[in-house]
This record gives sequence, C-alpha cells and structure tokens, in this order.
Amino acid sequence: MEFDERPWGNYQVLDEGDGYKVKRLVVHPGSRLSLQRHARRGEHWVVIRGTARVTRNDDVFDLEPGESTDIPLGAIHRIENPGSDPLVIVEVQNGDYLGEDDIERIADDFGRVADPPYDDRNRS
Repeated sequence: MEFDERPWGNYQVLDEGDGYKVKRLVVHPGSRLSLQRHARRGEHWVVIRGTARVTRNDDVFDLEPGESTDIPLGAIHRIENPGSDPLVIVEVQNGDYLGEDDIERIADDFGRVADPPYDDRNRS
C-alpha cells in the first residue's frame, strides 16, 4: 500500500476501493496539516493515539483516543498535534474522487500556498 512522507508527518493507505479510502496518519508533535477543503470527498477521523486539535469551519475542538468526528464535503478543516507525542489518526474518505489533487489549501505552515488569504495562527 501507498506510504507518503509529508512535512507534518506521514500517511499510509490501508485500504481503498470504489468510493472509499482508509489512511493511517501520523502527525509530528507541534505540527499541523494545511487548512484545507475538498470538493469531492468527505472524511471521518478517529483518534488512535495522542490528542487531535480539529478545526472544522469555525469550530476548534480537541479529540482524545477513541473519539471521532466527521468532516463534511466542502468543510474547511485541519488536524493539529498540540501534544509532545506523535498523533495517530485513522481517516476514512468517501466520495466520487479521492485523489490527492482534491485538496484546496487555504493556509499552510510549509509554504504550499502561494498567497494565503489570511493568517489563522491567532484562531482560538
């Protein structure tokens, strides 16, 4: 199965089929994924280890191991690891297209957005 290193950690595809993909994400301590949205898929996140700080549209909340949340199609979202240990999440994607190019980055700590429309560092 596919494995990919990213600046924030890594992911491994565990399973995929028609209309779904299952990934295991590991987020380094203090790191976060880009603030993003998808045009063609929704996601369901389950925290396996660590604490996940989740941004979903205007809501920011923490999830502990065994807790989960849904990210609806088109929702602006992000996962962040505020802890000192690696964060492990299982992500289930569903939709009619699940390619990595269905990511619209709105803000990013690693320069993957040419001109971010705003700095979200001060969000509570």
